[in-house]
Amino acid sequence: MCSLENLSSKRCQPCEGSAKPLAHDQVLNYLNNVQGWQITDDGKWIFRDLILKNFLAAVNLIDNIATVAESENHHPDIHLTGYRKLRIDLTTHAIGGLSENDFIVASKINALPMDLKK
Repeated sequence: MCSLENLSSKRCQPCEGSAKPLAHDQVLNYLNNVQGWQITDDGKWIFRDLILKNFLAAVNLIDNIATVAESENHHPDIHLTGYRKLRIDLTTHAIGGLSENDFIVASKINALPMDLKK
C-alpha cells in the first residue's frame, strides 16, 4: 500500500522498455494518494486540470513543474489554454502506460504552491 508521504519522498527510477505498466488496481491505489488527479479512459495517463488566478500564476506553476520534472527526469505534458487553464498529463512513455514515477511526480506537483482561482 502506498501513501502520500511515501510518494513525496521517493525519487523516480529509470524505466526500461521491458518494464510493465501498473495493473489497474495498483493505479487506483496510487490515484487515491494524489488528490485532484484523474485517470484517462484508456488507463494509460493521469491528468489534473487547474484554473489559476491569472496568466502569470499559470506560467509560474509551469516553471515550478519544470524544475520538479527535471530533478526527477520524468516530464509531464503541460497545456496552457485560455491564459490560465492548465492541464498536466503524466504517463511513462517507455512502457506505454503508468508507472510509479507518474505518481511520484504528481505528488510533488501537488506539493507546489498554486495560486488557484478562488
